[in-house]
Amino acid sequence: MKRAKYLTVLFAGTLVYVVLSLCFGQNSLRCYSQMEEQKRIVSKQKAEIQSINTELTLELSALKNDKAVIAAYARKMDYVSDDEKLVKITGLKPYQNALYDTGTVVRHQEPEFVSEKICKMAGITAALLVLLFMIIYDFKKGNIVLPSNKKVPVTGVPVYKIS
Repeated sequence: MKRAKYLTVLFAGTLVYVVLSLCFGQNSLRCYSQMEEQKRIVSKQKAEIQSINTELTLELSALKNDKAVIAAYARKMDYVSDDEKLVKITGLKPYQNALYDTGTVVRHQEPEFVSEKICKMAGITAALLVLLFMIIYDFKKGNIVLPSNKKVPVTGVPVYKIS
């Protein structure tokens, strides 16, 4: 029966350690879900940046090759062709370069977890508490009796073995 008690103590400590590590540790389900959320956010941001890149690539290609697009941009910057006449109108805002949305910065965030040291200490503490509970229970049941310091006098005739 003593072995079963010690195995129960080891089982309780191991169970607490495993549950804490599985639920709140560095490689826990909670950290996994936090990292999955970060992955989703980064994937969404990557898709947005790729669409911006595609738009800018198309715009660059059009500016390099399409004469109508080049002329339109030139007119926006107040350039005129040889056959056009210039009329100056006062009071209008000057041309401003278009600023392109390049997306927002996404920074890596470390997942929150309970350290391995704390999980191990909690497991050991749980094992010691179960052991203490079992010792107190055995004292109450009378299974463990502390030896008393009273010396019992020896009565009778001492017998010695002589070889």
